[in-house]
Amino acid sequence: MSFLQDIPRRPPYFRRMKTILQRFLPDEMRGQKSLPGVAPCAPDDWLRVDDAYAAQMSYRLELLEQREEAVLWLDPAALPAAQEVLQEALKILPGKGFVVSDDEVRCPDGRRVKIMPDDPLRTLGALVQEDICILEKRNDEHVLTGAFLCFPANWRLAEKAGRPLTDIHVPVPEYDTDIARRVQRLFDGVQVGRPLWRFNRLAYVEADLHQPRKKREHGIPSFIRSERQCIIRMPQTQAVIFTIHTWTVPNTAD
Repeated sequence: MSFLQDIPRRPPYFRRMKTILQRFLPDEMRGQKSLPGVAPCAPDDWLRVDDAYAAQMSYRLELLEQREEAVLWLDPAALPAAQEVLQEALKILPGKGFVVSDDEVRCPDGRRVKIMPDDPLRTLGALVQEDICILEKRNDEHVLTGAFLCFPANWRLAEKAGRPLTDIHVPVPEYDTDIARRVQRLFDGVQVGRPLWRFNRLAYVEADLHQPRKKREHGIPSFIRSERQCIIRMPQTQAVIFTIHTWTVPNTAD
């Protein structure tokens, strides 16, 4: 039996641009903060469900089914960390509108997802809107050891898998040596039960959430894309989890 129940098989993959919009940004994401611009996060607030849940999840499942190699990767050595983040998420989900039983979860959109402890990132990726990145300390830096990444903004999982924070952020102009040290200190210092969060906001010509490649955009930036990024320390493995919840809304400044 498939871990995704009630999901019909789809025809061979042909990617079309998709426009999935939320009605508005959360109040706390309407201002501006400079990098890294972090603030404390409530222990259960690193996962959220918003008005685009059903549409975003449908798109995530399409990408998982038809482009798995581009959106899902796990270093076998990171399986314990992936299993732990799934278990931590399952503790939170009942407060977000999910019904969690011993072997499956009923989602807010009515889907039932089988809990697969041996495939934790796949399971979690079918439940939540957030992209999930696992970073573990190797020598002096945190390294990306696993991810479920459906909605990248100008980066590809295949190019970042197994690489440290400094390498992951090489293409970001604002990510200089000073910022790199500050971010590494954040990852070193985040405490269990005390997540941190930050956000960004950028204008885009296209609303498509899956944009792994940098584009030369020509046209009116009609959309605002904003990522709410959380940093969470796992209590047992001590892995750091980086979550990304993406909002896309009309750019009212047009």
